[in-house]
Amino acid sequence: MRITDRGYGEEGRERLTLVPENVDDLWHLAHVLEPGDLVEGDTTRRIQRNDDQMRDTGGQREHLFVTLQVDEVEFARFANRLRVSGVIVGCSREDQLNAHHTLNVEEHDEITVEKHFKPDQTERLEEATEAAENPDVAIATVEEGAAYVHTVQQYGTEEYASFTKPTGKGDFSRPREELFAELGEALAHLDADAVILAGPGFTKQDALDYIEEEHRDLADQITTVDTSAAGDRGVHEVLKRGAVDEVQKETRISKEATLIDDLTAEIAQGAKATYGPEDVAEAAEFGAIETLLVVDDRLRKERQNEGDWSIDVNEVIESVEQQGGDVVVFSSEFDPGQQLSNLGGIAAILRYRLQ
Repeated sequence: MRITDRGYGEEGRERLTLVPENVDDLWHLAHVLEPGDLVEGDTTRRIQRNDDQMRDTGGQREHLFVTLQVDEVEFARFANRLRVSGVIVGCSREDQLNAHHTLNVEEHDEITVEKHFKPDQTERLEEATEAAENPDVAIATVEEGAAYVHTVQQYGTEEYASFTKPTGKGDFSRPREELFAELGEALAHLDADAVILAGPGFTKQDALDYIEEEHRDLADQITTVDTSAAGDRGVHEVLKRGAVDEVQKETRISKEATLIDDLTAEIAQGAKATYGPEDVAEAAEFGAIETLLVVDDRLRKERQNEGDWSIDVNEVIESVEQQGGDVVVFSSEFDPGQQLSNLGGIAAILRYRLQ
């Protein structure tokens, strides 16, 4: 994310001119923008002709500069765009004022956002700005007969490729080199800045030896990590152990994986943890929260009055921050966020046991 300009609008609202540089940045913006915010940007809109002399052709698209008062925001992940819908409150054509419109924001599109930013939203944008300097990371996990490649995104990890080549004995077994060859070709094609190669036993070392021989340009980019499994479970172990942090400083999802493990351990011991909106709000009243955990999509829903919590989540967050606690907003796209959702979408690691 690049912030190209900062200022203030009416009623003390902050104005930030932003350029999302990748899909991660669009995802961040989806959790920053809310109904009532103002968003400015270039767009095209179909303009209906009012000329009775001409046949109605359904209108022609014209380039416009618009300011929308936001109604709805959607991160279209697989289309690599952010859809910001609302009412036009400012426009280079006055006849389009008060019409509904959707601004499609893609990578490298410049937009200006005017709103009262909440502290966690400001922190999210700062993280996105810092993350622009981080290298791209791939996690390759391999075991006998199978290999997987995942890319590390700020909104989670995604499976990029998987290969199954039965090895060992039997009519359908194949030489291990065939599996290693497909893995090496996938990593070379992905062209990540860093690769973490993980898995159980000696298979990963054999895979590394093969890749270093056949793809020598990848050798300096690869580090190895021992895990008990390959695939999604192996990726979780890599994140939990902080291996990605050696390449990407304070990686968001690595931190989430560690925190959710700490939380579940405390819950299992009946110790310093609580979950669910009412119990978390009570802990905040006592000043007992050391780290507040909340899922981004649930936080967004509650802030838009679309949820069913009986608490004011903004008051809880403000209380925790005033009492020196940390607030961590989890990504719903990644497994720790999904685990937190199963606990009600909000939980807390406590300074001391309440009961």
